Amino acid sequence: MRILLVEDDPAQLEPLYAALSQAGHIVDGVEDGETAQWLLSQKEYDLLILDWLLPRVSGLSLCQQFRQAGKTAPVLMLTAKDTTADKVTGLDAGADDYLVKPTDIVELLARVRALGRRSPLWQGDTLRMADLQLHLNSLAVERNNTVVQLSTREFQLLEYFFRHPRQVLTRDQIEEALWEWGTEPESNAVTTLVRRLRQRLQTINAADWIETIYGMGYRLNPPEEDLTKE
Repeated sequence: MRILLVEDDPAQLEPLYAALSQAGHIVDGVEDGETAQWLLSQKEYDLLILDWLLPRVSGLSLCQQFRQAGKTAPVLMLTAKDTTADKVTGLDAGADDYLVKPTDIVELLARVRALGRRSPLWQGDTLRMADLQLHLNSLAVERNNTVVQLSTREFQLLEYFFRHPRQVLTRDQIEEALWEWGTEPESNAVTTLVRRLRQRLQTINAADWIETIYGMGYRLNPPEEDLTKE
């Protein structure tokens, strides 16, 4: 998933950022609410992790503004406020879950997985399309009992395709989705990544699921006989 992580304490931001990235997520990590506010106006996120108390704009205000804009991605609040009244305030502002500081990284990752499962494509810790299975915990893809291990970036690309099936995705969209804010991929990065992912999928006879739409981009387009029935 693409995650916006907002935490004003660098000593807490850095380990959370590292753990989420190692779990295969694309993470934009910032230390103040104003920067987060700008990012939310520019990008789409699958999950927000917000510290309640932030410089300039609070996490609570960010959550309220996000919901008022009609956004439905889950929001996980991080805070030292642990009274029932505080929790009710956060949930009423639109938060989906609540984690009291100091943050336990193992528990945070479990909460993130639980929130990610709200997609109708998720079954347990697996994202499925037809007979192709993408395993979140192991960053692997499986078909017909054959498992192929993916690199973090390959996994991120295939997950992005899974979340936008049969939709043409431009190179710019893929770059924006997969590369963290403030990073600049090389000009041929997307082409190279798609080629590598196809090579992995060839092992399970699924390389042709990723279709090149010349002059536009790529799309995940399973063969007709593999499509899940509506």
